[in-house]
Amino acid sequence: MTLPLTSQYRELFLRDLPLLDVRAPVEFAQGAFPNADNLPLLTDAERHDVGLRYTEQGQPAAIELGHALVGGETREARLQGWLQWCERHPDGQLYCFRGGMRSGIVQEWLADAGRLIPRIRGGYKAMRRFLLESLEETTATLPLVLLSGRSGTGKTRVIEGLDHAVDLEGLARHRGSAFGRRPGGQPTQIDFENALAIRLLRLQAREHMHGPTPVVLEDESKLVGHRLIPPVLHTRMKAAPRVFIEETLASRVQVTIEDYVLQPLVEYAEHHGTEQALDRLGAELLASLDRIRNRLGGARHQALRAMMESALAAQARTGTAEAHRGWIEAVLAEYYDPLYEHALGRQGDIGQPLFVGSRAEVLAFLQQLADSPAPPLARSRQGPSP
Repeated sequence: MTLPLTSQYRELFLRDLPLLDVRAPVEFAQGAFPNADNLPLLTDAERHDVGLRYTEQGQPAAIELGHALVGGETREARLQGWLQWCERHPDGQLYCFRGGMRSGIVQEWLADAGRLIPRIRGGYKAMRRFLLESLEETTATLPLVLLSGRSGTGKTRVIEGLDHAVDLEGLARHRGSAFGRRPGGQPTQIDFENALAIRLLRLQAREHMHGPTPVVLEDESKLVGHRLIPPVLHTRMKAAPRVFIEETLASRVQVTIEDYVLQPLVEYAEHHGTEQALDRLGAELLASLDRIRNRLGGARHQALRAMMESALAAQARTGTAEAHRGWIEAVLAEYYDPLYEHALGRQGDIGQPLFVGSRAEVLAFLQQLADSPAPPLARSRQGPSP
């Protein structure tokens, strides 16, 4: 019986098809795809032993060892895991690193058990290469618009309200500032690049259906936390036309409380339990403040740290985050606003913005761009430049 083999990589990612990754856990941890589950043929230790046998005695001996390691009850247990996965994902597809022996063996065992599943030609290596090539292509061809504004203006909220945007901070699992770390840490650089390439691929497919629509990205430095935006994309971002959000300081303080205190508290509760959540959040906020000690200066850092500690104690007593307003307002006005002004100065003449307005007005403007994708004349409610 000829078992199904596919190389429709674009369709795999556009349709978000479930993927069964049978590589070893260490390989999966180094880089994977958002829609993949790891149910390995060989454990890390088994893969190491088989590789060593291959080096010392050649392929036949390595294959013999592999079958000895994954035989009997071990084989049956792993086969049942794959069968259960196939039952949950009837449209799933299968791969290993190169789409060769490991995925071929799993495909044969599944077929013998009555379950046919397509195997992906070239495996992870070919799919990764496809995504890197598509990232180059989409970055070069998709029209871009950059969303800028001071810290706390709610740029990410605008991004989340658009279906023609890329949430770089969401993909990188980092809020893009000294206070931006999130529970659970960041994905690997490879995982970040894979998810970004897939998002751009889907926006390209959207463009083919609906016509040219500018892709909106938040103005970011080249690093989001510790994840590097691919240089080819970041170069285009710096040259893209811009839209600026302007909000009052009071509004920005409220957004910052919600995004950097209240929402993280929920995330810490999910990761560590409700009882530990506030302690974890407090430790991270204080560590974040310590990371910018040199920029703040010793005396200002000490004063802000005291304000933050007092706010955390008040939150523990009252269950509300109102006491955080003081230190947040000071950090926005005395640290982030000067950084923003300095960054604008370094960028030089970036041209007249497409639009300047409140968060709600900017969201409406960018939604209108999707309906009328030809870039309008630069215009602004509040002035020609931020």
